[in-house]
Amino acid sequence: MEKEIQAYIVDVHGRVIFPGTLKFRGKKITSIKYDESAKGCNQYIMPGFVDAHIHIESSMLVPSEFAKIAVRHGTVATVSDPHEIANVLGVEGVQYMIDDGKKTPLKFNFGAPSCVPATNFESAGATINSRAIESLLKSKDIKYLAEMMNWPGVLYGDAEVKKKILAAKTLNKPIDGHAPGLKGEQARKYASAGISTDHECVELDEARDKLEAGMKIQIREGSAAKNYEALAPLIKTNPESLMFCTDDSHPHELVDYHMDKFVHRSIENGDDIFNVIKIASINPINHYKLDVGQLRVGDYADFIIVDSITDFNIIATYIDGEKVAENGKELFTTPKAEIINKFNCTKKHTSFFDVDYQPEDKIRCIIAHDGQLITSTEVHEYKSFKRNDILKMTVVNRYEDTDPSIGFIKGFGLFKGAIASTVAHDSHNIVAVGSSDFEIYKAVNKVIDMKGGICIVSDDETNSLELPIAGLMTNENGEVVAEQYQKLLDKAKEYGSQLHDPYMTLSFMALLVIPQLKLSDKGLFDGATFKFTDLLVK
Repeated sequence: MEKEIQAYIVDVHGRVIFPGTLKFRGKKITSIKYDESAKGCNQYIMPGFVDAHIHIESSMLVPSEFAKIAVRHGTVATVSDPHEIANVLGVEGVQYMIDDGKKTPLKFNFGAPSCVPATNFESAGATINSRAIESLLKSKDIKYLAEMMNWPGVLYGDAEVKKKILAAKTLNKPIDGHAPGLKGEQARKYASAGISTDHECVELDEARDKLEAGMKIQIREGSAAKNYEALAPLIKTNPESLMFCTDDSHPHELVDYHMDKFVHRSIENGDDIFNVIKIASINPINHYKLDVGQLRVGDYADFIIVDSITDFNIIATYIDGEKVAENGKELFTTPKAEIINKFNCTKKHTSFFDVDYQPEDKIRCIIAHDGQLITSTEVHEYKSFKRNDILKMTVVNRYEDTDPSIGFIKGFGLFKGAIASTVAHDSHNIVAVGSSDFEIYKAVNKVIDMKGGICIVSDDETNSLELPIAGLMTNENGEVVAEQYQKLLDKAKEYGSQLHDPYMTLSFMALLVIPQLKLSDKGLFDGATFKFTDLLVK
C-alpha cells in the first residue's frame, strides 16, 4: 500500500525547498512532486541524520536500547566501531553488537576493529589479527576497516598494519583514521596509505593539513571530546569533505540530543542549510556506501519530519518506510539483550595502592583537561598528593590477577572520595582516581564485585551503576541508565569535581594512543614517544 505525506521538501541535491507530496511504498520512495496544496503545511521533510563515527558502547547501552533513543533525534543510521567490546571479547563481541543491532530498525553499520589490542603496552581481553580482520571484512555486515589507531605502525610500515589495510583495499571497503596531531608530511604519508577519514582534529590547522592530504574530516562533539567550535569554520569552506560525529556519547546527554544538535547549532551559526544537512547525512552515506536513503525517488524511505528549518524539532523519523519515532517517543520494542562478559580478577587489598616515596621525591603527574582526550604532564613533589588537586590514580588488570599500576593526576578536583570504572579505553581494565588509598581500594573492589561498572565512594557511602555486558553496557532502559548516571555525576560534583563529565574524562586516562601522559595496567606511558616512562623523576 502506497503512503503519502505532504510537507515542504528539503531537496539537498537540488538545493531547493518546495511544497510537495512524498509517496512511498514498502521500503522505497516512489514519488516526490511539487504540490501547491502543501503550502499550508507547517512541517519539513529532509534526509535522516547519520552519526559518522561512534562507539555505541560508550552510551553504556546495547545497540537495541541506543536505537530507541537515537531515532527520537532524527538519527536513521550510524557508522559504528565496536572497538570497545572487541578489546574485551574479540570477534565474539563484534558479532554480539551486529546481532543486537539487527533487532531494531536503526541502520547500524559496523566496522572491523583494526587495533585489538590498541597497543602492546596494556593488557586486553582479546586479539584480532590480520587474518581475523580479513574474515570480518568479507562479511556483508562489516562496512569498513575501523579507525587505524596505530598511526606509528602506518608511518613505519608495520607488517600486521599493512596486511589489515591491504585487506580493506582488496575488498573495496573504506579505511577510517585516527591520527591525533599529525600534520604536514606525516599527515600526507598517513593518508597515502589509503586512510580516508580522521575524527581526532582539535585545531583548524591540523584539519586543513589533513584535508589537503585528501582525508575527510569528521567534526566531533561528544561527551568527552568537543571539537565543533574549533572546526566549525570548515563548514563554510569545505562542506564536501566533512561529516559530523559524536565518537562517544554518554546516556544522560543522548536522551537530550544526538545528531540534531549539530544541525541546530550550525544553522544558528548561519551556515547554509543544504551544506549542513549534506554533512549530517549525505556525505557519510556516500563515503561509506551505506544502504540509507537520501530523499530521492527510488531511495530507501529514510527521512525525518521537522517543525521548521530554524528550530529543527523532530516530529517523526521514518526508516525503510516505517515510522519509528514520533514526538519524542520510539514506536518499536525489542527483546532484552543477553549478558556476555569477561572478568577474571579478584579483590585487592589496600596495600596494593600504597607507594613508598619520600615527601621531596619528584613525581610525573598527568594533567587532565576538561573536554579533551589529550593530557599534558607536570612534575610535582610527592608531598603535593592530596594538595593542589593532586590525586592518586590506578589501573587494575581485570583479565587476570596482577599488581595494579600507580600514577598521579591533576584536574579532577575531588576533595574526598574516589571514582572507578571499567569503561577505560581501550582495554577496559579498571581505572580509578581518589583522594586516599582506602577510598581507591573501596571503589576498585566495588567494581570487581559488580563484574564491571562505574562507582563513586567515600568513607561512608557508595553509589554505582552496574554494566554487566562486557563491563561496558547494560541492557536496561536508556532513561533509567541516564538517571542513574546523572546521580553519579551529581555526587562527583558534590565531592568537588568541576569537570563536565569526570567519568568520561577518567575513561580516557588509560588511552595510550592519544598523547601525552597516560597510565596503563603496566605502567606510566608517554604517548609522544610511545614508550613507558618512570613515575619518579630522577
